[in-house]
Amino acid sequence: MDTDSTWTPAHLSVMANESAALLVSRPSPGTGRVYCDVTLGAGGHAALFLQHLGPQDRLIGVDRDATALALAHERLRRFGPRFVAIHGAFADLPRHLAGLGIEQVDGLFADLGVSSMQLDTASRGFSFQNRGPLDMRMDPSTGESALELLQRLEEGRLAQVLAEYGEERHARRIARAIKVAVTEGTLNDTLALAEVVRRASPIVERHKHPATRTFQALRIAVNDELRQVHLLTQHAQTLLRHGGRFVVLTFHSLEDRLVKHAMRGPGWSLLTKRPQTCTEEELATNPRARSAHLRAAVRAATGAEASPSDEFTTEARA
Repeated sequence: MDTDSTWTPAHLSVMANESAALLVSRPSPGTGRVYCDVTLGAGGHAALFLQHLGPQDRLIGVDRDATALALAHERLRRFGPRFVAIHGAFADLPRHLAGLGIEQVDGLFADLGVSSMQLDTASRGFSFQNRGPLDMRMDPSTGESALELLQRLEEGRLAQVLAEYGEERHARRIARAIKVAVTEGTLNDTLALAEVVRRASPIVERHKHPATRTFQALRIAVNDELRQVHLLTQHAQTLLRHGGRFVVLTFHSLEDRLVKHAMRGPGWSLLTKRPQTCTEEELATNPRARSAHLRAAVRAATGAEASPSDEFTTEARA
C-alpha cells in the first residue's frame, strides 16, 4: 500500500514494499543508476522506489494511460529531474529509452494488473459492475474498442479468444450469444454484455460473476496484453545491465506463465524460486490483490544467453 500521506490514491499499489526490496538491491552508491517502471499508473510503486533510490539515480515511468500518467506526474513532481514520465506502451521500451539517450538500465518493474482506477471509472468500460461504453482500451487514443473488436471477429474466432484469453469453458455458447446481440444491435454497453454472458452461461459459480472471464479475455485482446508481456521479457534481456533486476507482478495465469518461462531461461538468476503472494493483512484492505504473484530475477553475466526473438506463438492473437 502507498504510504505517501500527501496523496489519496484510487489504486492501492500491490506488494509495494516487497517489490521495492527486490528491485533496489542495496543503497545507491551514487553512480547514477537508472530504473524503469513500465506500468507507472498513478505512481504508487514509483514513489516508493524513488524513496529507496539515491540522489543521483533516476526512474523512468512508462504508461499508455494518459490519465494515469498525468496523476503520476503531479504526484512525483517533488522528485524533480530524478523522475521522467513517458506516454507509450512498454512493448516499445527500447525506442522510449533511446529517445532519452539510455541504452541499458539497472532495474525493470512491471505491475501487469488493470488498475482500480480503470475498473472503477465507468467511462473506461473495463467493469461489468458499472454501466459504460464497451471500450476497455488502456490508451483510448489508439486502437479499436471492445465493441469494434466484437463487431469485427467472426463467431469462431471470438470463441477462440474467450477460451484462450479468458480460459472460458463455455466459450462457444457465449460467443454465439454475443454475435447474436451484435447483429440485433442490443449490445449497447458493459451491463448489456454482462447480461448476454450471464444468460448464455449454463453454470453460475459462487462468488464469481459469469462475465468475469469474458471481460478478461476481451481486455487482453483489445490491449494485446500477452504480446506486450512477451516483448517486455525479450527486451529485458538486452535492456538490463548484468546484475540488473527484473521484477514483475502478474494477476492471471496466462501472463504469469510467460514471465515464469522467461525468468527460468538462460541468462537469468532467480531471486524468487516461487512467486511471492500478498499477506493476509494486505488482502484485508485490498481484496483485488488476491491473485497477485510477484516474481524477480537478476540478469546474469553468462556466455550462454538467449537471443531476443519476436516469435510469439504461445497464445492466439485477436
